[in-house]
Amino acid sequence: MFRRLGVSIYPDHSDFQEDVNYLEKCEKLGFERIFMSMLEVSEGKEVVFKKFHRIITEAKKRHFEVILDIAPAIFDQLDISYDDLSFFHELGADGLRLDLGFDGNKEALLSYNPFGLIIELNMSNDVAYLNNILTYEANKPFIYGCHNFYPQDGSALPLEFFNSCSNRFKKEGIRTAAFITSQSADYGPWDINDGLPTLEMHRYLPVDVQAKHLFATGLIDDVIIGNAYATDEELVALSQVNRYQVSFNISLVDSINEVEKRNVLDNQHVRRGDITSRMIRSTEVRKKYKETNTKHDHTQTFYRGDVVIGNELFGKYQNELQIVLEEHADERKNLVGKINPDELVLLDYIKPWSKFTFHDL
Repeated sequence: MFRRLGVSIYPDHSDFQEDVNYLEKCEKLGFERIFMSMLEVSEGKEVVFKKFHRIITEAKKRHFEVILDIAPAIFDQLDISYDDLSFFHELGADGLRLDLGFDGNKEALLSYNPFGLIIELNMSNDVAYLNNILTYEANKPFIYGCHNFYPQDGSALPLEFFNSCSNRFKKEGIRTAAFITSQSADYGPWDINDGLPTLEMHRYLPVDVQAKHLFATGLIDDVIIGNAYATDEELVALSQVNRYQVSFNISLVDSINEVEKRNVLDNQHVRRGDITSRMIRSTEVRKKYKETNTKHDHTQTFYRGDVVIGNELFGKYQNELQIVLEEHADERKNLVGKINPDELVLLDYIKPWSKFTFHDL
């Protein structure tokens, strides 16, 4: 399934022109979807319609998919029936995210709405919620899944639980989404804003590292910045993330030679299929580079995340590239760089035959 980037808009808290400016930047950088919260609406139906229709119209001009986050209270407040979703269709929305669920049968019926509105389900519960809905013969192509975000420090999901929740949706072929958090954005839907990630381990990481991790899990199709507004630098960094394979940011050592530099940066690396626990081996490059690789930075201990290349002492393994997983020393290897410490978690996702690349910091 193709993968996308998204941002969040909060019309009840934001300035319209600032929202438009934000969407213009995001469109140019290849962002494709918008999460828009309606959970905080407090005005009458006519005022709410005008406010949301205005910004959704601008979003649709820029070809964004717009999903509105709603809860049962919204229907009561705006005097809308679940049996008639025309209000949201007239707003111009593409779909509705149900912050709270029903009995399964209701969600299945909603997925057959005559407007073709997507029904997005809350993924952050490790229960058979989706299976129950599908049992009622839901209109599966119109079902998405999206995790929650968590404004309070310490309250977001642990990785193991996240994996379990996400697998329930992924194995059914449902499009999935999760949130990352800007380190500079000022607000979200509530008055507490310690960031808005889905995973607690992401709360204080750079946005691009968060996105790399979510994509690397293979469980998430759409990565959305939960808070607003991300900086221009964050948006650019996120737009440059490879969504389909891990690309490590690496700091190269000063003594790296030109052949080693080309080896690291100019190749599609592939982990050998018959793996070892000590290192990730990219072996095809040693066939490509036949030049003698003289010794440098080869007498120290190598640590997890170090990138090494075989030197002239290594015989047939000269110019083989390896990423260290377990601490060891071997004078037949030159240290050529170190993976960004924030990205060491990504090493867990380099499986047998996984493809990966490097980007020089």
